[in-house]
Amino acid sequence: MKGIILHGGKGTRLRPLTFSGPKQLIPIANKPISHHVLDDLLNAGIKDIAIVLGNTYPESVVNYYKDGKQFNANITYIYQGEALGIAHAVLMAEEFVNEEPFIVYLGDNLLQYGISKYRKEFEENDYDAMVLLKEVDDPRSFGVAIVKDNKIIDLIEKPKEFISKLALTGIYFLKPSIFNIIKGLKPSKRGELEITDALSTMLKKGYKLGFSIVDGWWLDTGKKDDIILANQLILDEKIQKKISNSAIITNSNIGGRVEIDEKTIIENSIIRGPLIIGKNSEIRNSFIGSYTSVGNNVKIVNSEIENSIILDNTIIENVKRIEDSLIGRNSKIKENSRKVIKLHVSDYSEIEL
Repeated sequence: MKGIILHGGKGTRLRPLTFSGPKQLIPIANKPISHHVLDDLLNAGIKDIAIVLGNTYPESVVNYYKDGKQFNANITYIYQGEALGIAHAVLMAEEFVNEEPFIVYLGDNLLQYGISKYRKEFEENDYDAMVLLKEVDDPRSFGVAIVKDNKIIDLIEKPKEFISKLALTGIYFLKPSIFNIIKGLKPSKRGELEITDALSTMLKKGYKLGFSIVDGWWLDTGKKDDIILANQLILDEKIQKKISNSAIITNSNIGGRVEIDEKTIIENSIIRGPLIIGKNSEIRNSFIGSYTSVGNNVKIVNSEIENSIILDNTIIENVKRIEDSLIGRNSKIKENSRKVIKLHVSDYSEIEL
């Protein structure tokens, strides 16, 4: 089985952060979202992986993943360019798939327990396609499946009226038979080739379409609050106490599950896990609270931060409190007044309050 990670899309709901890079490279627990997807594929025994690239700084994706060998993967790149739909991205991978079954995984989606058991279910039942579903409160933002008598009877993309609470999670197990189906599709009103249309056509043509409702949480990290929540959940489940021997900690109180990377300096500070702090960072006279991810080469002085993601090369000085925030790379934040602030800050920003 081969894997396909979809790494395109404009990331409009995360602007201005995505003006300088694809949303899938935004880190959660100091690892890009799509890297968590890659880990899930590898844990399921899938090593031959194609990454489908969009128009938003595709070179940054190639620069991060390279040929995949450092991650024990074999990575191929496919350039989709303009986002013309999931089905269009799938069709572009036809040559890569080469008659093998494959999984398509949106690069900004996360599953708590991964895909391993669903891969087994797909193979054991000899499905032509299998979708993973999750019940949601508001299905209008998703493709949804209509299920009756434990069978899918139709799939609709972003319905305006309520027809089902079962959302498509953005993870699809497929066989190459889908390619001819996609070639016969017409673009939707959005101008895209919809994967829901392809799967619905497969149903009508008598192909064997299965589904499974996923256990645990599923996150579509398309907005800032989704990313903050994902950071909480990943830190909760994966961070263990781990402090590099080259980290320098003086006059500080470190509590809970805290990961501190090499050559980071912590002085006169309180650190409360679960949280992670990257390499070559400097934290002085500060409080860093639970569910915070601090990137590499970050400087935090005389400040309080909790439940936030601070990307690389950021400077924060004299800020009374930051919480529930996503702060982009190379940002500078300095506070002159005393207040609680909430931020969604793009890369290369400077803020003085």
